[in-house]
Amino acid sequence: MEQVRRASHAGSWYTDNLLLSPFSAKKLDEELDRWIKAAALPKCPDVRGVIAPHAGYSYSGRAAAYAFGNIDPTNISRIFLLGPSHHYYTPKCALSKATVYKTPIGDLPIDLEVIEELKATGKFELMDLRVDEAEHSMEMHLPYLAKVFEGHQVKVVPILVGALNADNEAMYGQLLAKYVDDPSNFFSVSSDFCHWGSRFNFMHYDKKYGAIHKSIEALDKMGMDVIETGDPDAFKQYLQEYDNTICGRHPISVFLHMLRNCSTKIKIKFLRYEQSSQCKTTRDSSVSYASAAAKVDA
Repeated sequence: MEQVRRASHAGSWYTDNLLLSPFSAKKLDEELDRWIKAAALPKCPDVRGVIAPHAGYSYSGRAAAYAFGNIDPTNISRIFLLGPSHHYYTPKCALSKATVYKTPIGDLPIDLEVIEELKATGKFELMDLRVDEAEHSMEMHLPYLAKVFEGHQVKVVPILVGALNADNEAMYGQLLAKYVDDPSNFFSVSSDFCHWGSRFNFMHYDKKYGAIHKSIEALDKMGMDVIETGDPDAFKQYLQEYDNTICGRHPISVFLHMLRNCSTKIKIKFLRYEQSSQCKTTRDSSVSYASAAAKVDA
């Protein structure tokens, strides 16, 4: 029986074509197209994964284009989507019960065969459709994926990554590593970077960088450099030392463990960094967005 996960954040976090008049029915499609063209990146068949933000498109849509604009959809038939859980606590990873993910610009069917394969390991829980629809971290990647893979037969494997301890990050990374070695698989990892300000209970400030927003940038770029090394232990150490509020820390860690345990040599490179606003005083707040491509390293 078909189980549809609605595009529950359409019309608020991003444009919903369905709510618009026929004259602007292509607005979301046009927005994504414009941002991808502005990023002006060549489509590369060696790009096997991305790390991209998941805020509302008015904040992070342009930055996200620097991840999704790299993708050559030609030989990809399956997308693993890893996103953090913002509202639902689980110490595990959870799989969707849906059979299709809707987006305003095209629906993405779930790969039920792989879902069953992962369920059979006994390591995953299932998330209720209500939990699935409440979570935005994976949904914010869907319109971009629907756009980039338009006209291609592609299925998705959504994995909600819970509050994993270090052992579980490594375990899921080992379990999923075999999928990296299949070149028809792609990986979309969802994360924003530093959430700074009193409302996020995080106000790390190193005065040597001058303005607060420069200190935030230095902290984020330190983390991005560590991620680029591909070393999940170094990333864990960085997080323990600085406690940077990277909300997709667990999906990123699982991905790093996947790359460590697979046979294919893949290198992560960050291509874009932005902040929602520039913090100058302690009354200000911002969220950072970073986009990366994970590319086969010949």
